[in-house]
Amino acid sequence: MSAVQSAMSSLVERLWYGRKRPLAFLAPLSWLYRSIAEARRRAAWDARDVSLPVPVIVVGNITAGGTGKSPLTAWLVSALASDGWRPVILSRGYGGDAGQYPLEVAAETSPSEAGDEPVMLALSTGCPVVVDPRRRRGADYALEKNLGDVLICDDGLQHYKLPRDLELSVFDGQRGIGNGALIPVGPLREPVSRLASVDFVIVNGKELSEQAMESFVGIDHPAIFSMILEPATLVHLKTGESRAVGDLRGKAVRAVAGIGNPARFFDTLRTLGADVTEAAFPDHHRFRPEDLNSDTDELIVMTAKDAVKCREFAPDNAWSLTVEARLPGPFRDAFLARVRQCSEPLTS
Repeated sequence: MSAVQSAMSSLVERLWYGRKRPLAFLAPLSWLYRSIAEARRRAAWDARDVSLPVPVIVVGNITAGGTGKSPLTAWLVSALASDGWRPVILSRGYGGDAGQYPLEVAAETSPSEAGDEPVMLALSTGCPVVVDPRRRRGADYALEKNLGDVLICDDGLQHYKLPRDLELSVFDGQRGIGNGALIPVGPLREPVSRLASVDFVIVNGKELSEQAMESFVGIDHPAIFSMILEPATLVHLKTGESRAVGDLRGKAVRAVAGIGNPARFFDTLRTLGADVTEAAFPDHHRFRPEDLNSDTDELIVMTAKDAVKCREFAPDNAWSLTVEARLPGPFRDAFLARVRQCSEPLTS
């Protein structure tokens, strides 16, 4: 399966993230996709309830695939908490099936119920996480239970039924907007013009690749900031032991990733000096014990998102690599100022 996934990932890279549009013959489907998406957006916007009594922050992206939304969400939680807020994370809970919603995530909640990202965020941030495919219902639950005073919706940019005060759109700094076309010709969920209505654009990467810079030409936004994901620690899946990421240098590593952009994870491990054998799986893959087979002299290293699904059956050589987002001071100041502004009562 990993070989098939790797081949599919390479194919997507060529079809969506090159300079050309080899799937241009599917343009009628892109037009249909855009028409349906815009119709759903208008309908949801018209039927949207009145604003909520606390600030609502939405983190998302206009491209398909992984961009770093969850690490950004964790960073926002930390920034808000340090400013005196009590944040709550709202999530759709993709990949989980709780049977009954809303679901308040606890440390022992199974990813099969809540989804992998909500469990990971609950463990890494320590703040309340509420899962509900109907995010407005999840928001009402959080407020009814007095779980916090600011709501952060993880991956909800296109969930227009949820009122929001701030929107953040995240991009992968290597990929940008790809070939700039809508699904299925390109990776865009919404046209680039959608960025005009978001409050902040966050680019995940120290700098844009040359190709990504070309793809961003014409995007004029007053608040574009760079985000860096830095490897933080290695955590043993069974014991919880922490080790320095420098311990990977020179080690044989079977890198396991069931995320939207596994290549970034593999590259990170190589940057740390590991001798990497890649094992890519589909995003939100439900791991089985046999997926973690390895040579006796290898370390298995996976993302924190994947690790929450493998805790019960992880072998003794399994570790997760945690990462931490770094954003510039001017973004922190601007973001917190906007949140405070959203919480101020309107004056006549």
